[in-house]
Amino acid sequence: MSHEALETAPQMAKAGYDKRNWAQYSQWIAVIMSERMSKLGMTQRMLAERMNCTQQYVSKVLKGHKNMSLETICKIENALGIEIIKGLDENGQ
Repeated sequence: MSHEALETAPQMAKAGYDKRNWAQYSQWIAVIMSERMSKLGMTQRMLAERMNCTQQYVSKVLKGHKNMSLETICKIENALGIEIIKGLDENGQ
């Protein structure tokens, strides 16, 4: 990492770039979820049951404002039969 990059990283964090990045991913995941739920004819309540969480939690996730854990993302993938995080299984793991 260059000296210039080291100087700008804290400035970027202070400017809110970290928050914007996770929020953008959360919104992207929400869109993918909504499209898949629509295709499957699945309600928020049905998804919540499959994820073993509340409908209110699913609602927050679908609004794209929830900072999700990897565990939650895996539950979403399993419940909807989709792959959100790609590339981790490429090495046969």
